[in-house]
Amino acid sequence: MSEMSTLRQRVLVLYLATSALDSRVVGWSAYDGTGATSPTTGDSDEPPYETGVAALCDGWRLIQAAQLIPPYPGHEYDTSFLQHEFLFERLVDAAG
Repeated sequence: MSEMSTLRQRVLVLYLATSALDSRVVGWSAYDGTGATSPTTGDSDEPPYETGVAALCDGWRLIQAAQLIPPYPGHEYDTSFLQHEFLFERLVDAAG
């Protein structure tokens, strides 16, 4: 019988001010596959990182970058979802 891996995934979703990875974080969510923390959705005054690059420097791996979708003509100033979404992951040992 093989041993079950204790590696678990943490996911960090950062919404940036622009499509540039070094622009400032304007919204975020975090999910912890270890069960150590509850999901968070920007529920503090300070984001976990100032920029997407800062998350990379802290060991998060970028797994999806924002799609660049131009606004439909005449709707350039409509408000909707946050469009500059970047997904990061980190694998952690849940046993330790």
